[in-house]
Amino acid sequence: MLRKFIAALALSFAALTAHAQEVLAPDPGIEAVIAGQFDAFRAGEVNEAWTYASPNIQSLFGSVENFARMVEQGYPMVWQPGTVDFIDLQSFGGLLVQRVQVIDAEGRVHYLGYQMVETAEGWRINGVQLLPAPDVAA
Repeated sequence: MLRKFIAALALSFAALTAHAQEVLAPDPGIEAVIAGQFDAFRAGEVNEAWTYASPNIQSLFGSVENFARMVEQGYPMVWQPGTVDFIDLQSFGGLLVQRVQVIDAEGRVHYLGYQMVETAEGWRINGVQLLPAPDVAA
């Protein structure tokens, strides 16, 4: 199931590259949701971390336990994050993606794209993808 989910996410994020990208102003609400989920994982509060997932993600995994297993196995840098920094918020044909840099406990740097959706309850995380490191200009 984890592999199917990761493959589906990869395809959905790959479709984003076909659309023009626009960098938007930071959104404190989006950043608060993502930071809240990181904080919940740090504290071992998986039930709370689950509340930041979109209805689509919750439906896909069906339970907190399945969700926790996917994050722990597929995204260890999210399961036990070190330093988290928000890079920028981008729009791809109407989809919003918050780019985040995470430095894990071993000092490795990871770049993640958080697809966000606005629900009646506020912003929710609709998927996460590992991203390549940004180009560094000299």
